[in-house]
Amino acid sequence: MFHHQECEQKAKALVAKISQLLYNSPAIERLDVPEYNWWNEGLHGVARAGTATSFPQAIAMAAMFDRQLMTEVGDIIATESRAKYNESSRHRDRDIYKGLTLWSPNINIFRDPRWGRGQETYGEDPYLTGELGTAFVRGIQGDGAVMKAAACAKHFAVHSGPEDLRHAFDARVSEKDLWETYLPAFEKLVMEAGVECVMGAYNRVNGEPCCGSFFLLRDILRGRWGFKGHVVSDCWAIKDFHLYHQVTTTPDESSALALNAGCDLNCGDHYLNLQKAVSKGLVDDATIRQAAERLFTTRFKLGLFGGSEFDSIPYEKVECEEHIQKALTVARKSCVLLKNERLLPLKKQALRTIGVIGPNANSRLALKANYYGSSSRYITLLEGIQDETAGSCRVLYAKGCELVKDRTEPLARAHDRLAEALTVAEYSDVVILCLGLDESIEGEERDEGNAVGSGDKADLALPEVQRQLLEAIVKTGKPVILCLMAGSPIDLSYAQEHCAAILLTWYPGWRGGKAVADILFGNVSPSGKLPVTFYRDLNGLGEFTDYSMKTRTYRYYQGEALYPFGYGLTYGDVDCTDLTVLSGPDADNGLTLKVTAVNNSATTTEEVIQIYIKAQDAPQAVPNTSLCGFQRVSLEGGERKDLEIRVRPEAFTTVDEDGSRNRNGRRFTLWAGTSQPDERSCSLTRKRPSAIQLTW
Repeated sequence: MFHHQECEQKAKALVAKISQLLYNSPAIERLDVPEYNWWNEGLHGVARAGTATSFPQAIAMAAMFDRQLMTEVGDIIATESRAKYNESSRHRDRDIYKGLTLWSPNINIFRDPRWGRGQETYGEDPYLTGELGTAFVRGIQGDGAVMKAAACAKHFAVHSGPEDLRHAFDARVSEKDLWETYLPAFEKLVMEAGVECVMGAYNRVNGEPCCGSFFLLRDILRGRWGFKGHVVSDCWAIKDFHLYHQVTTTPDESSALALNAGCDLNCGDHYLNLQKAVSKGLVDDATIRQAAERLFTTRFKLGLFGGSEFDSIPYEKVECEEHIQKALTVARKSCVLLKNERLLPLKKQALRTIGVIGPNANSRLALKANYYGSSSRYITLLEGIQDETAGSCRVLYAKGCELVKDRTEPLARAHDRLAEALTVAEYSDVVILCLGLDESIEGEERDEGNAVGSGDKADLALPEVQRQLLEAIVKTGKPVILCLMAGSPIDLSYAQEHCAAILLTWYPGWRGGKAVADILFGNVSPSGKLPVTFYRDLNGLGEFTDYSMKTRTYRYYQGEALYPFGYGLTYGDVDCTDLTVLSGPDADNGLTLKVTAVNNSATTTEEVIQIYIKAQDAPQAVPNTSLCGFQRVSLEGGERKDLEIRVRPEAFTTVDEDGSRNRNGRRFTLWAGTSQPDERSCSLTRKRPSAIQLTW
């Protein structure tokens, strides 16, 4: 006999479990479980939920090459997330962007300079990405019995554009590239950082949609790596299975595929189809229960049911002075000095008039990048320069042009702000020209700043109207300092030839103008290094849709870069000497190098000492060098310090064509310096890293 009441109870239980697999999970009143919205962002500060401390964009933080500071940034973001969550919960506000599950960091490899979302990553190198991502996750999650907040490694995997194809694109990748480049950072965050969440990507990888990939989610993530946390889909990615990837035909088939593969949480609403999928036998109750248990495990680990020490974090911690100062420190350390013909630092007492020109000079939009919160105060580059020079010299300002449009006033003729810019330059002793991009040009497809268009770049050139402004200002004969605000490589060949100095500020955060002024006027020395290669153009790079690493990034590129990965100048003069092996090598610990860093100048500075390796007798090795160690060091004028830098044992391995990692080489060269050992870096820095030969 059919028992209606029993079946109704089972149906309600099933629906209740399914509802918990949606990002906007409803309350379960009979169990006193409040509603919870899983979707929150913390890429470089708590995003989209009102006021929060804004750090520079992720690519800028990568330029610091600083593990400890990345952990501190993660901890601050988690602290503010808790403070905001505590107050939101007290006011029964459980809306989107109010939870403790932060869908950051983005550890995809920035393999192609056209990718608009590359700014969200830690650059093009798997080792650097893994090291910084691990540090960030540890800061977010903490090391106590209760997680401070939950971090999320995204987007798993082989995902870096094109943005306008991502919903239907199949990234074809070799086993070698997969295990050598695309997976190492994810493996490190899972195996060493204990990241709580992994987000799948929109695209397919070798035929399987990432959010429904048995190969990625079952075999690698949970099988090979033993991942115990939960997996979330990218937002509305599951509908792509049947609409664009066409690996399924109906929403219930797509939902069943994702859940069966191991995607526990649906950012979207397609898991509402799971009840129909159960009735068709496409998925079973045990699989639904398992996903719900994983999600509730995360909530328990966050102390959301039993309480924790973090419940007492007060709202006053949000954008407090300590956090603001840390954001300014990060901004100072992230700026990369690309050129300096002894013009910087500026001596304001020796100047009568400074001209500040350009569409990004007074732009708030260019401070923030994407995935951002709000601030109680904004300091643009112009405002930072004005504050720094108040009472000492005159600052003249002209916008010069728009970012892309050829006129500011719709009824005016083209280039209606150019004459004013020329006038400002002519009346100035030095010109600070602020050019670049913002989120309206580069970013995520259909993100808040890209309502139309993909967010990728067609090429590496500055927009034409900015190139015209640059050339016109240079022709005035006044010394020009180019401040570039961007999140990706730009062709600066003309500026390299004609500007006296070039400072890459990235997107430096809400108060970044002060940090930039501190560098321009010598309050601190610049110390950032490029986490991506700045190419001259696209020649020599593969098609955007080609995921082969054969011609990409500093490890494989065969051309001469304009500015190589790892490059960046300071106001000091640091050399690396006396490179020796202190211990090892051995299979368990690798080796420890000892190197002496010497500041030959009188200027206090920070430097990033970088270790590169190349296997000389392994045909499977990457053709160029690979970063395998780094350490920041602060040096007073004339100071020398002995550093010990560990090189992990995997640095001595190579990845075969079948994806297996082995120690094939026996003869290695290791370099220690302030840049790569390539000829272009040596030419730009006028230094050669110290080298040592090693047989193992």
